[in-house]
Amino acid sequence: MTNSSTRSRRVVVIGTGDVGATTAYTLLLRQRMTELVLIDVNKELALGQALDMNHGLPFVGGVKVWAGDYSDCKDAAVIVIAAGAAQRPGETRIDLLNRNAGIFDQIIGNIVKYNDNGIILVATNPVDILSYVSYKKSGWPAHRVIGSGTLLDSARFRYLIGKQKNLDPRSIHAHIIGEHGDSELPVWSMANVAGADLNISESDQDQIFHNTKNAAYEIINAKGSTYYAIALALDRIVTAILQNESSVLNVSTLLDNYHGISDVYLGLPCVVDSSGVREHLEIPMNDKELELLNASANKLKSEIAKVNL
Repeated sequence: MTNSSTRSRRVVVIGTGDVGATTAYTLLLRQRMTELVLIDVNKELALGQALDMNHGLPFVGGVKVWAGDYSDCKDAAVIVIAAGAAQRPGETRIDLLNRNAGIFDQIIGNIVKYNDNGIILVATNPVDILSYVSYKKSGWPAHRVIGSGTLLDSARFRYLIGKQKNLDPRSIHAHIIGEHGDSELPVWSMANVAGADLNISESDQDQIFHNTKNAAYEIINAKGSTYYAIALALDRIVTAILQNESSVLNVSTLLDNYHGISDVYLGLPCVVDSSGVREHLEIPMNDKELELLNASANKLKSEIAKVNL
């Protein structure tokens, strides 16, 4: 395992639209790295974003920020991919697949041309499928190709449970797993606060999950896209990698006989450190949850089969 103190402190963000720029800004504010590189097919956009952030350095300092090109991936510890077509109102994440798979062909090819030991963190939707595509196209070991997975979904879930119970969401232990999308599922059988049962009625559970699953659609209809919370989620993953935290985060990773499921990326509780995904945690689930997880995996496998790999 690479020691976090000797690891590169360069982070590259590919795609400087709403998600990429907000992620870069969040990383900058928290000074997660010493070097931050912005790459975009629209070079003027990347230049403008970098210039805007540089003007704030007298207030935060400590980070070198520039608009670069793929050669700057060479020394990167983490390469965040936020590039691609955005989700439109009324459009599912799966609808984005055909538009974004082609874009990723070029992105991954350019990354591996210059970098062979970093970690790819995919944020673009449909994130689970594009993480699998990135894994296949890069030829890198799966533990170094990660998707943002259901980390944001789990945060939304915890927020809504905390709101219902009048508790700080940071004290809620609850997971959304599976696809980052319509086939995701809540693991109510494990949800708790300080080990105690949450005592939420079935009807309230249904409403909380409905609001969790449809949160992105609500935000997109209201303001066009989501970016604040996903930026915070990506910052959390990058931090776990750079600081070698061994934190448990619900990221998207390749499954190998996980409750009998293999060869698909899904969001699950994973130990994340400087090596990427160090291990998956095989959490206990009831029969209904296992059935829903298998359905989520099968849905994504059918979509992956449509992609030219």
